[in-house]
Amino acid sequence: MIITKQKNFNELLRCIDSKPVFLVGCNQCATICRTGGKDEVLALKEALETQQIQVSGWVILEPACHQLNDKRMLKDHAEELNKSTKVLVLACGNGAQTLAELVPEKEIIAGTDTLFLGEISHVTEFNKRCVMCGECLLDIYGGLCPVSQCPKSMLNGPCGGSVQGKCEISLQVECVWDHIYQGLKKRGALQALSVIQKPKDWSMAGEMKRRI
Repeated sequence: MIITKQKNFNELLRCIDSKPVFLVGCNQCATICRTGGKDEVLALKEALETQQIQVSGWVILEPACHQLNDKRMLKDHAEELNKSTKVLVLACGNGAQTLAELVPEKEIIAGTDTLFLGEISHVTEFNKRCVMCGECLLDIYGGLCPVSQCPKSMLNGPCGGSVQGKCEISLQVECVWDHIYQGLKKRGALQALSVIQKPKDWSMAGEMKRRI
């Protein structure tokens, strides 16, 4: 799922600039992250109205990145949208861009920062697992991704800052290269690390559209 965090309230106030605003949430990733579900949208609505900002309406899309669903659902809110100057989207960057295409006459405000594609380890805890680079290398590293899980995205590691299985950026961050090494060692496959990997070909992440 796509992991997001809600932007600072004061930053949102600055972007809204006291103009009438329509709020949009998402019933999937943003709801699970607690950044753009119904509870968060209604809480933001109340907070904005406390600041004397007119909220013309709100909707929870199913999900925000589904253009056809969005078109259908927004038709029911056409009058509320017409009363707004801006649309604040509590969804991932994909959802916000979908809204920008559907309501080009409105100024779109991204209400969240999109962080990464991750796994749910606990109800309110998420771990970065994928940066959608377009060239999956999991088979080389025993099913773990150093591009997403190493802060330096090192393809040949670990770096000199790794100490006792922890990353140099924080003792709370485990070194993915330690996990890669230990996993390959258990399977008797350490020879895989003797091959020096070439720099990542980021052009593989350049695919802009895919049709099946």
